Amino acid sequence: MNSSAMFSDSHPGLFTDLYELIMARAYLTRNMTGRALFSLHFRHLPKDRNFLLACGQNYLVQMIRELRFPADQVDFLADMDQFDEDFLDWLRNFRFTGDIRVLPEGTPVFPHEPLVEVEAPIAEAQMLETLVMNYVGTETVLASKAVRMVMAAQGRPVVDFGIRRMHGLDSALRSARAYRVAGIAATSNVRGSQLYGLPVNGTMAHSYIQASGDETDAMRTYARLYPGTTLLVDTYDTLAGVDKVIGLARDEGLEVGSIRLDSGDLGELAAEARNKLDKAGLNDIRIVASSGLDEWKIRELINQGAPINGFGVGTELGVSGDAPVVDLVYKLTEYDGRPCLKKSPGKLLLPGRKQIWRQTGKNRLYQGDILGLYEENHEGEPLLHSVMRNGELLESPPEPGDSRDRVQETLTHMPPELLQPDGAQRKYPVTISDRLKALHQQALRDVS
Repeated sequence: MNSSAMFSDSHPGLFTDLYELIMARAYLTRNMTGRALFSLHFRHLPKDRNFLLACGQNYLVQMIRELRFPADQVDFLADMDQFDEDFLDWLRNFRFTGDIRVLPEGTPVFPHEPLVEVEAPIAEAQMLETLVMNYVGTETVLASKAVRMVMAAQGRPVVDFGIRRMHGLDSALRSARAYRVAGIAATSNVRGSQLYGLPVNGTMAHSYIQASGDETDAMRTYARLYPGTTLLVDTYDTLAGVDKVIGLARDEGLEVGSIRLDSGDLGELAAEARNKLDKAGLNDIRIVASSGLDEWKIRELINQGAPINGFGVGTELGVSGDAPVVDLVYKLTEYDGRPCLKKSPGKLLLPGRKQIWRQTGKNRLYQGDILGLYEENHEGEPLLHSVMRNGELLESPPEPGDSRDRVQETLTHMPPELLQPDGAQRKYPVTISDRLKALHQQALRDVS
């Protein structure tokens, strides 16, 4: 896959905040060419979140490898009269020459744990800040919301209907990849399906029934055109619509795969519809529910015992309504061999190269992480691994299906209380190693 497929501009070098460019010029003017280490992480989980699902970082690395500044972009900057010719030449010849370490895509991640570490000459590493934060932030938000829907559905398929209300074309396209990683079963997003292999799925809109005049005839035509289709039954009277589907399937022999409920009391209507279908001997026709669903509403319907076989989710999934942003930061933690930190109240920044060791108990459940310095050794699985060295990829980005398999395997090891939509009483423990604590204290003394 070409990583530029997500952008209308195939050269996203200027997808940045102006101050990144201004700082890069200042670094070079001061001959500051030492290697810098930047860490992408977050300090706090959103409300009711027990973990986030790291997503997008491997594809980001591919984009960084291809990052260039074509002539029209350099000319645009030249017209701003803020950049001298030496800096413009540096941009014309830009190639990222650094190293990058990432968490495996689909890894549950917790506060202060790096999703990405970038190590490069400081001007190069600084230039990546906006791109790194936006790219990984967007896909992590989408995947983290999607996996909550999947967990709430308890094995029932969840289908994405959210493209129409998402914030822009780029996020709508990239959502299909994040959703595939997280375990969403299918999407209505045709272009996203083409790009990322998430199965495409669709039913019908109320407008089709409304425009047709005769509801039964409209359903009949649809079922003949698309054997095994899903028929929307709530345009006028939901249970009367179910009766019409029964007539088509039982009396006319048309193949109907599912009915879709999109309004009203979904639990009650699903029970009445199931009763009608079963009495008619149509046990194989499934019931799909949609309309403003999120993970809490899905859980409530399942706890009620509603006979719903699948869920269509739109706005709440597409914009991650309860937590539309993760407060990711991209912070300098080392420069030219010197540990760096920001001394601000309530904003802990841990210096140095890091590693995360995920520890598993005898019950095969994760029991906690150790966050320490990269050169340390601790029990557990080390999570951060190198994917780029000297500007060259060390491995191809994982296929979304492989990342999806990792998520499904990982969730079997998560403590059950962390898999619920509500915030857990006991937070997942992340222990900072003694050596990292000591380096933090030393850096504090140095800046004081």
